[in-house]
Amino acid sequence: MGARRPRRREQVMTATARPRVGFVGLGVMGSAMAGNVLATGAFEVGGFDIDADRRRAFAEAGAVAYDDLAALAAASDIVLTSLPSAAAFAAVLDGLAEHARPGTVVVETSTLDLRTKLDGAARLAGAGIEMLDAPVSGTGAQARTGDLIAYVSGAPEAIERARSLVEAFTRAHFELGDVGKGTLMKLVANHLVAVHNVAAAEALGFAQDLGLDLRQVLAAVGDGAGASRMFGVRGPDMVQGRYEPASIRMDVFAKDLEIIGTAAAEAGTATPLFDAARAVYRDGLSDGLVASDTAVVFEVLRRQPRPNEPAPSGRRESTSITDRKEQP
Repeated sequence: MGARRPRRREQVMTATARPRVGFVGLGVMGSAMAGNVLATGAFEVGGFDIDADRRRAFAEAGAVAYDDLAALAAASDIVLTSLPSAAAFAAVLDGLAEHARPGTVVVETSTLDLRTKLDGAARLAGAGIEMLDAPVSGTGAQARTGDLIAYVSGAPEAIERARSLVEAFTRAHFELGDVGKGTLMKLVANHLVAVHNVAAAEALGFAQDLGLDLRQVLAAVGDGAGASRMFGVRGPDMVQGRYEPASIRMDVFAKDLEIIGTAAAEAGTATPLFDAARAVYRDGLSDGLVASDTAVVFEVLRRQPRPNEPAPSGRRESTSITDRKEQP
């Protein structure tokens, strides 16, 4: 910790050298963030993913694709991680702790539980590496246009070194204090995402039953007090029945929901709206909508029994989401 490591690293770089940034995890979010950083021309951008096709696409976009994590870690001044699970994070930690040089800053953008983040930061600190807990808020589509918010927490010196990188792929970022505060803020944000997404789906279903043109609903309601970011971002997909390719998959978001539920229980917070919304996502997963975008909760709600209708015995009958015609 302390300021000596960053100064030592800066002495290694020439006055004209661009910071070398390595992206670990080139999925929907990681590749989009890397693309925006690459477009600035201010950084040397490399990347690694266990998926060879993702590495190939990354190289075709003009960045350097590494065949292994060790090579990326050794070559990078700053490493940004965008990972799907705690298990993936643990595997990457092993590689970074062994191969990244002391003084490297790791910007960890994944949505993981607080204990995993704190343990990871401590593990890297033991190797002389500073980790920033910096999860991002936004969808894959928003990531492609740089419309992300980052919740950055960690040592001020590390934040200073990473600030220009974070600004390259976000619309705004918030510097929140000690490691872990970023994750806590992201849990609050995703709590609202979960509820607002289901609320948007329910409202559009209501409008459909009233015989309204759903495109007009998107324009008129979206311009009023009832609007939300999820109504604007997910609403068009709901209206068009467009759920693949997913900007965020149902099974991936389910992991976030479990983290939020656990954190709320530990905090002693009553979450009746979140609990009701989570039940809708669980119904969708039970119906096999694992790889669909989370906008598919619109279909999940439309399948549910109507008021005064008897609930079908046993499991609800699932209908194909492709059966619903796009609104005229």
